[in-house]
Amino acid sequence: AGSRSAFTSTRTDHTHPNWLSVALAFGTSAFLWALLFKQHSTDVHEYRVRNGLQ
Repeated sequence: AGSRSAFTSTRTDHTHPNWLSVALAFGTSAFLWALLFKQHSTDVHEYRVRNGLQ
């Protein structure tokens, strides 16, 4: 009774990572963090303008 995942057909080789997938994952993460930071800065600026703090 081996534990096999239904989603993987072959065993992943961790000594040779798929660098395209790695780059895509990190790139997406960095892009989303940048977007979040930009939106936060915009929101803080709008908050200050609305409340007469700037």
